[in-house]
Amino acid sequence: MQTISIESEASRVPSWLLAASILGTVWSVFGIYQYTGTLTESGQAAMTAGMTADQAALYLSLPVWISVVFAFGVFGGLMGSILLGMRRRVSRLVLGVSLIGYALLFSGDTYYGVFATIPSQIGILALVVVIAATLYGLSELAVKRGLLN
Repeated sequence: MQTISIESEASRVPSWLLAASILGTVWSVFGIYQYTGTLTESGQAAMTAGMTADQAALYLSLPVWISVVFAFGVFGGLMGSILLGMRRRVSRLVLGVSLIGYALLFSGDTYYGVFATIPSQIGILALVVVIAATLYGLSELAVKRGLLN
């Protein structure tokens, strides 16, 4: 006797959702690598390599809350992307926290003059915020389409 498995439309993970989950996960792993580099002296030395003395001094003098919101951004992005691939509704909340973390990081970098002192950072962090917003938007779309449980 042969068993036939019929996969319902609702049980399949759409390719766009799977791609967002995979790409978001890979992107976030890279972000975590960048984040963990800021936690050690050798990592900080590597991060400041190629910076002027003023740039390095500014970078190393940023308040702790900058590091905290960076952590919310990267770890929220990782967990949210994984949860999105697992089709969990909570992914929207977690990706929202990630987006808020990155938005606060952007605001902090603006306030403390990071973009004025290290102009290349604005493009990098703007891309990070756009990716976080896209992942959040895709989680919203998945919720509206009833793809998350």
